[in-house]
Amino acid sequence: MNEEKVILVDQEDNVIGTMPKIEAHKKAVLHRAFSVFILNKKGELMLQKRALNKYHSPALWTNTCCSHQREGEGNLQAGKRRLKEEMGFTTPLEELFSFIYKAPFDNGLTEHEFDHVMLGYYDGLPKINFEEVASWKWISLENVKKHMKKNPEHYTAWFKIIYERFYNYIKSL
Repeated sequence: MNEEKVILVDQEDNVIGTMPKIEAHKKAVLHRAFSVFILNKKGELMLQKRALNKYHSPALWTNTCCSHQREGEGNLQAGKRRLKEEMGFTTPLEELFSFIYKAPFDNGLTEHEFDHVMLGYYDGLPKINFEEVASWKWISLENVKKHMKKNPEHYTAWFKIIYERFYNYIKSL
């Protein structure tokens, strides 16, 4: 099996190469990523708790799913692929916005990503992949905000960064 690679990009999301995923996180190199947010008809957000075996941020709550695009894969295609791999369902997605963030971790790794944020709607139950996801829940947007303010250590670094932008975007619709 080939080592997973990430797509390196510049500040405008132009591809400048590839690098093994772990190396990119050790060197804090800017690379392309995506974050999927799934809402139900009640306006609740599906959160996942990351699996305990993750190489960073294990057992923390985060958005529905996230990962890295593969070479030759579009953003929406990547989001749908990973949603199926992690949460066991597919649904149409739309890209909302993108931005760059940098989040260092205690283990020496750093996420430095050009993140494409996507939204989809789903009302069923996920069939989670326990290799990737420990648990999941539906929660109102307001309750996410309140709980994250009270217990920020329960959430991934990128989710705390993205959520405020996502929340403001959704509230402006």
